[in-house]
Amino acid sequence: MNIAVWIVQGILAFVFFMAGFMKISQPKETLIEKGMGYAEDFSAGQLRLIGILEVLGAIGLILPALTGILPILTPIAAVGLILTMTGAAFTHARRGGEIQMLVINIVLLALAFFVAYGRFLVVPL
Repeated sequence: MNIAVWIVQGILAFVFFMAGFMKISQPKETLIEKGMGYAEDFSAGQLRLIGILEVLGAIGLILPALTGILPILTPIAAVGLILTMTGAAFTHARRGGEIQMLVINIVLLALAFFVAYGRFLVVPL
């Protein structure tokens, strides 16, 4: 089980780091042009904040568990990403027509829940 949780942590960390880095490093207009219509609903500052939270969540999934320094932060980071994906799912559901993004949000939320459950209860660090 520990290996499965580590694999999911790695996948989630990669996905959230890339998504967050994209939100931090690219202007709002570029995100919209790339098909991320939800960016219209947020200011540039809000998009950057979401990106920063995603990058911090990605780091929190790996670094504390890997170093053994405050490993409780790993499942807490997973809970933070659950909250982030809950907000993203509501945003895409409200916008309508973004079913594909909604499905991705639900999958990422479920994976983050798996990590939180695994690290809090099944195989704590």
